[in-house]
Amino acid sequence: MVDMEKRRPLGSRNTKWAARCAGALADKGVTPNAISQASMGAALVAGFAFAASGYVPGPLGVSALLILGALCCQLRLLCNLFDGMVAVEAGRSAPDGPLWNEFPDRVSDLLIFAGVGLGSGNLALGLATGAMAVLTAYTRELGSGLGMPPDFSGPMAKPQRMALVTGAAILSVFEPLLATPGTVLTGALWIAAIGAALTSIRRAARIRAALLKRG
Repeated sequence: MVDMEKRRPLGSRNTKWAARCAGALADKGVTPNAISQASMGAALVAGFAFAASGYVPGPLGVSALLILGALCCQLRLLCNLFDGMVAVEAGRSAPDGPLWNEFPDRVSDLLIFAGVGLGSGNLALGLATGAMAVLTAYTRELGSGLGMPPDFSGPMAKPQRMALVTGAAILSVFEPLLATPGTVLTGALWIAAIGAALTSIRRAARIRAALLKRG
């Protein structure tokens, strides 16, 4: 059974296009778990595209890979949207749904940020950013485990992280005209890492305040 109070608040969930897409997926028998698993596939392609963009010759190849990576980041978010909608709105939830709702997201964050790190020549920074992204989710789940409402606050929650990476990838297409290749993606990694760390600290502070209030 899906706990409605633990769903991430998303305005797109209430749009007609999202409802139609989720309905079409449910009608074709696509399960929420399969959609969640597909999000890891999208993240894998995104990570590979970002990583390869730092090694292929020629601006056209680099641009194509960066755009592919950006599109797959958004495809990952669409999977995250539709798996919940098919589970809840279409009534297709499964007993192991909570596992597939969370686990693929952690894998996806690591794949994408490791790929960005490889492509920009900063693998260690990419892995560190992925770790900070996972920490934000851990902090949220820690609060939930202590009986508190899930905290989806930012400044660098999952939607903000993916928006940042997508924007950086698109901007990097024009990077040869602006700066040294890899500069924009490296900057995005620093922003995501610091923002995710601040997000975790903010969520942890809220948990502590709630615990102290309980006495």
